[in-house]
Amino acid sequence: MSSPVDYDTDLYSNDLGTATHDRVAGLLKIDAHSLATFQRHGFLAVENAFSAEQISNAILAVDGLIAGERADFRGIQFEPGHGDKQLLDGAQRRVAVRKLMSFVDFDTRLHELAFDAELLKIVSQLMAGADPELFQDMALLKPPGGSEKPWHQDMAYFNVPIETPVIGVWIALESATVENGALRVRPGSHHLGPQEHFKRRDWQICDSQIPRGHDVAIPLQAGGALIWHGLLQHGSPANLSSARRRALQFHYRPSMTQLTTIEERMAIYGGEVRGAEC
Repeated sequence: MSSPVDYDTDLYSNDLGTATHDRVAGLLKIDAHSLATFQRHGFLAVENAFSAEQISNAILAVDGLIAGERADFRGIQFEPGHGDKQLLDGAQRRVAVRKLMSFVDFDTRLHELAFDAELLKIVSQLMAGADPELFQDMALLKPPGGSEKPWHQDMAYFNVPIETPVIGVWIALESATVENGALRVRPGSHHLGPQEHFKRRDWQICDSQIPRGHDVAIPLQAGGALIWHGLLQHGSPANLSSARRRALQFHYRPSMTQLTTIEERMAIYGGEVRGAEC
């Protein structure tokens, strides 16, 4: 497999700065101060958001889907460079998988996490009281050597009106560290509004538009969660360690959201469409 690093490493700092303060000790501990922190920074880190049993069950569920326990599940994406996926045995297959998509209807253990009552209560508060609708569910399984996810805004992927309060929730299934690809965020960047995206290493903000040294790493222990605003600029460098960095990711929007079109979204976020250069 080729080297996972095909980007300037100074795109991501290892600064833990604001990543270690204003953390919340659990979903039940989120209060008015926490919500104000979210509005200011665009994200909230929550330790022990879910129990060890919930996380253990989620890992078993993810491994089961990868192993083919549900023959009708088709949402598996592999890291490049692993050859014929049909020839991979159980352990090799788990290491080779990068992502699972749309799994909540295939395993009750994963469904229960996505629809956890306390989590949905917090998401609703961040949406000014709107009823949250889960519209995207993924398992992000960055194995050793797993590739980068460049800087981006989630709203650039979604056909929703620009003012829609989209909330992302990222749940660590194993420790996410600086070495294995913990998420990096630019605190307060959601206040900058939509940014043009380009198809380069991925659908991303142009590297030249990312100020160096203005990001922080958000390490999390298993069961911790990162909750963020749909316009927050964030990314994840390659996993250069020997440890996996597995996580679940959910996106919510208000249940009555009226969808827009790809053309309308690209008119806002599409750099090439708008004639911008990267």
